[in-house]
Amino acid sequence: MAKLILSVDGQVLKEHVLSKERTLIGRKPHNDIQIDNLAVSGEHAAIITILNDSFIEDLGSTNGTMVNGKPIKKHFLQANDVIEIGKHKLKYFNDAPSQASAADFEKTMIIRSPAKPAAPPPAAAPAAPAAPAAERASSDTVTNMKAMAPEVVKAAPPPPQPTAHADHAPLPDAAIQVLSGAAAGRTLDLTKNLTTIGKPGLQVAVITKRPNGYFITHVEGASYPTLNGASLGATAHPLADHDMIEIAGVKMEFFFKP
Repeated sequence: MAKLILSVDGQVLKEHVLSKERTLIGRKPHNDIQIDNLAVSGEHAAIITILNDSFIEDLGSTNGTMVNGKPIKKHFLQANDVIEIGKHKLKYFNDAPSQASAADFEKTMIIRSPAKPAAPPPAAAPAAPAAPAAERASSDTVTNMKAMAPEVVKAAPPPPQPTAHADHAPLPDAAIQVLSGAAAGRTLDLTKNLTTIGKPGLQVAVITKRPNGYFITHVEGASYPTLNGASLGATAHPLADHDMIEIAGVKMEFFFKP
C-alpha cells in the first residue's frame, strides 16, 4: 500500500498510509495530514489514490506545492517522489506495481461550455467528407476523449453496489453518452480501468472499471457532480444501467452495452 513519510529539516515526524481515496493535506485540523505551519494553506493539497496509483493536486494554495524541486498543479506520483509543502517534506513510497503512467494521468475527456452551433454551409456547397470519430470528438464540446487508468475508494465500507457481479460472471461493457451541450449524442466507451471526465479547474470525476462493477468518484472542483439528481459527495458511488450524471453543466447517461 502507498504511504507518505512526513519530515521537516531531516527529522521524520510521521508515517501516513494512503488508505483513503482522497487524502487532504493542510494547516486546518480537519485535514487527513495536518501540517501546523503558517506557510501551509488551510487546505493545501489533495492526494487521490486510485488502486495502486496516486496523484497529487495543489488546491490553489498560497505558497504552492513542489514535487522533486519543481512547482506543480497536478502530478502523478511515483516511488521516492518528494513533495514539498513549506518547509515540510512528504516522501512517497509504493511497493505495488503501478497500473497507470504519467502520460495516462493527463488524458481527460474535457467538456467545454456549450457553444452555439456553427451556421450550416450554403446549400450549393458540396458536402464535406465526414471526419474520423476521434477528430470530431476533439473539435467539438468534448475534447480529447481519452482515459487515464485505475481508481480509488475511501477506507469506510463501500456503499451498496447495484452493478456488482459474481466473480465468475464477466463485467459487461459500458459507455457514457453525452445528452446536452454541443457534444450531445457523442458516446465514450469505458474500456480503461479509469476514465476521467469533466472540465479541469471546474469539475472532474473518474469512472472506474472494477471486477465488481463501475464506480464514479469526484476528484476535482469545489462542487460535486450529481448522480440521478443527487450530489455525488466525496466517496465512490456504484453506477447502474441508465444512471444520469451531470458534470460541469453537461448531462450524460451511463449504460451497459448490448
